[in-house]
Amino acid sequence: MTTAVLPSGPAGPGSPRPTAAEELVRAFADHGHTHFTGVPCSLLKGVFKVLEGPRSDLTEGLRYLAAPREDSAIGVATGLAVSGAKPVVLMQNSGLGYSLNVLTSLNLIYDVHVPLVVSWRGHDGNDAVEHDIIGRELTNLLDVFDLRWTVFDPEDAYASVERCLAGGEDGRHTPVLIVKQGV
Repeated sequence: MTTAVLPSGPAGPGSPRPTAAEELVRAFADHGHTHFTGVPCSLLKGVFKVLEGPRSDLTEGLRYLAAPREDSAIGVATGLAVSGAKPVVLMQNSGLGYSLNVLTSLNLIYDVHVPLVVSWRGHDGNDAVEHDIIGRELTNLLDVFDLRWTVFDPEDAYASVERCLAGGEDGRHTPVLIVKQGV
């Protein structure tokens, strides 16, 4: 399966500038990632729109597999990774909480490190109450499990993904891209 490699950065004259969501997907695709799985979140709706929308040059060769829960998405991604694919998991930070068992009992002990894109609900204490605690503690939680995290910069989306993926280049760490605002 081939993946379209399109230039990043400003669009040419008369072309609309790619959205941060398109640049995020493009960066993963340009680094060989072919599959995305996860559970929709309003902060990631632009990414899901790109992946679920009509086929384009950007999404040609990419597959999105919807998951009922975040821990199931990690399981699917792990199976894909073991079979040679390069998946990415999309999730809300609340789903990370109940995904920790899968991460610790499968991925981390068997060194199957799939990139996670995690929305950071409640990071500013200004979200629905159920997001406040995990929002406040997300980076601490990631540090406890030695998950290498990068905060997504929508103004530099492509480079944000590259910095995230660099956190997992050693093959011993799971890279996590944290999205604070909607993409």
